[in-house]
Amino acid sequence: MIRKKFLIFSILFVVLILAPIVLNQYYNYLLKSRSTQESFQIFIIKPGQPIAQIAKNLEKAGLVKNALAFRLLVAQMGIAKNIQYGDFRLSPNKTSREIAQELTHGAIDVWVTLPEGMRVEQQADLIESKLKVSSNDKYQFDKKEYIKLAQEGYMFPDTYLIAKDAAAKDIVERLRQTFDEKVAKNLLVTSSGLSEDEIVILASLIEKEAKSDEERSTIAGILLNRVDVGMALEVDATVSYAKGYDSANNTWWIRSAASPAQTDYFYYLHDSKGQIHYAKTVEEHNKNIQDFL
Repeated sequence: MIRKKFLIFSILFVVLILAPIVLNQYYNYLLKSRSTQESFQIFIIKPGQPIAQIAKNLEKAGLVKNALAFRLLVAQMGIAKNIQYGDFRLSPNKTSREIAQELTHGAIDVWVTLPEGMRVEQQADLIESKLKVSSNDKYQFDKKEYIKLAQEGYMFPDTYLIAKDAAAKDIVERLRQTFDEKVAKNLLVTSSGLSEDEIVILASLIEKEAKSDEERSTIAGILLNRVDVGMALEVDATVSYAKGYDSANNTWWIRSAASPAQTDYFYYLHDSKGQIHYAKTVEEHNKNIQDFL
């Protein structure tokens, strides 16, 4: 009986006392550096990437010993919301704690997403808000210079990894290069007789006027018809474009501008439901106004 009680006590002692100690030691072991050698590599965290995926990627890259242990450490430190997006210069000779701390402030570059339809002034404000942060002691982006150098319509909307010390000139050149790469030159070969700049401007107008894919080419044809006969464009977007309020960076808009539909229409309007109505004459257009507006 005594032996049985002693055995039970021994088991409880191991389970309740020794097991947590062993587990804690193993946990601490998993948080140690994977290597004694300094060997830096670039580690990228994409926008919206969850901590679970970040931890897996760190383990896969050979930067931490165990993804789960790293996740537990981040939770213990309470820094999950402070981890930045961007790329980091990390080495496996750093402990998991050191790497976790580095991810909260050590990004070399930052992710910047430029949505479609932004004017260059809006792009400049967004880029400034991403780069001009207290943790960036390398900031040198000049918003006024960006607005001066950026060519409206050619600053391609996309998600970019931008260096913290990037100058306005460098960013403008990169966005223009992306435009040249993604807007294939054959998109700008057109039967309309328009130059590249004219196509980009026309695409800017279509972007604001068309409400569906089907309308783009027809509206492009209508606007060109007006130009051919010397009519005023009478498009709300022309006012915005003149003020620098539009950006025609979407290849779909450019394709429509480069290949406008052959049409006899000169007028169009959208009713309250967004349905478009075309007209060949001003009389037909006025009737559409009475019927649908």
